[in-house]
Amino acid sequence: MFRRLTLAAFAILGAAALPHAQSGPGTAAFEAETLKHFQALLRQDTSSPPGNEIRAVEYLKQVLDAEGIPYQVFAKDPQRPNLVVRIRGNGKKKPVLVMGHTDVVTVDPKKWTFPPFGATVDGGYVYGRGTVDDKDNLVAGLMLVLQLHRTKAALDRDVILLAEAGEEGAPDVGAQFMADQHFDAIDAEFCLAEGGGVVRRGGKVVQANVGTTEKEPRPVEIVVTGPAGHGSVPNQNSAVLGVAAAVGKVGAWKPPLRLNETTASYFKRLTTMVEPAVAQRYRDLLNPDPKVHGPAADWMLVNEPQHWSMTHTSLVPTIMSTGFRYNVIPSEAKATFDVRLHPDEDQDTFLDMVRKVINDPKVEVRWARDRYRPAGGSRLNTEAFAVIEAQTKKHYDTVTLPTMGTGATDMSNIRAKGPQCYGIGPALDSEDGQKGFSAHSDQERILLEELHRFVRFQFDVVMELARAK
Repeated sequence: MFRRLTLAAFAILGAAALPHAQSGPGTAAFEAETLKHFQALLRQDTSSPPGNEIRAVEYLKQVLDAEGIPYQVFAKDPQRPNLVVRIRGNGKKKPVLVMGHTDVVTVDPKKWTFPPFGATVDGGYVYGRGTVDDKDNLVAGLMLVLQLHRTKAALDRDVILLAEAGEEGAPDVGAQFMADQHFDAIDAEFCLAEGGGVVRRGGKVVQANVGTTEKEPRPVEIVVTGPAGHGSVPNQNSAVLGVAAAVGKVGAWKPPLRLNETTASYFKRLTTMVEPAVAQRYRDLLNPDPKVHGPAADWMLVNEPQHWSMTHTSLVPTIMSTGFRYNVIPSEAKATFDVRLHPDEDQDTFLDMVRKVINDPKVEVRWARDRYRPAGGSRLNTEAFAVIEAQTKKHYDTVTLPTMGTGATDMSNIRAKGPQCYGIGPALDSEDGQKGFSAHSDQERILLEELHRFVRFQFDVVMELARAK
């Protein structure tokens, strides 16, 4: 361990001693500087809640001040600011925006082998909360603007970095706040953010997913009321029995299959990459005949639920709330479903469909919150998507799949204002999820070599879009 840390320290000192002209993407000095900033950002505890993203922003300000790079800070909450850097071009084209969020999800330190905010390097990996969600994108954006500033790159577009707060559940202080109150500071033709990434399997790259649209999260509540009573006397009108029956009906329901430009292209491309039997199922999924795509979708639900979720609005029961004593029949019971709506779903109609499935006037069905991450999508026939596809081939030598995210990102708030946004990310091992090493896990980690490859990839994507031609 001492030898490994000592070598890393010498590498960083060596990077500081080299002229910036000798430390562009791909050089040892540039990579040592990347690791230095990455570790420093990971060591800022910006767990949300409460966030305290100011810790990361203060570090970024120090780095930018040392380079003489101007920036702006926008904050709805002083402890949760957003930082914007603009590297100016000649204005011939609209800007390109690069986003990375400074907050991370909370941790249970007892479950971590390495300290969650230690940024430990071990066995070629960097361990820590935020390594893949989302301080990898954040440090890639930082290194991008540093290099553009140092080299005085000739650009047809401004390049904007948004280090945003509140992505982990509080967009009102981050992306939504910026979109609503300060959009002029981040307005762009294209934006790049998390929401995609390269997939490795068995140590080899197999595909690259580029997020072009995503489902909209909006939880549903099912509420049943009934007479309270003593637990020793059965009550067939019990609120608990009513909500249990409703949850069972909704859990067994399969909303209709829906395809859009992104998912249709995704499955068409995927048919060329898998064994014939699986490829046929994907082709069946694209068939407009319910008798054909229905069995294929049923197979996906059991065997590839992620793919089923990409083609359906999903409802997953996550919370049951009722009762306070074992011997008291409660007068109210509530169940909450995590609903991820397909972008083409009419939400009022959908809620009526849920009511019809339950078919019980005593059951109230309602949205648990207002819309906060609007559905939307980005086109596939843009300069940005073509550049991403070409650079993916150059850096990863693999196929690009336009992908609809089943989760949610802050690209939704930016897309709603017009920019075409694309989700990208570093290469991650598909096996890491089952091992507990993925985003939001207790051992979040990233391969250091893949972090460096992603930094180079993102730099080349932005330069190809923005450089003066």
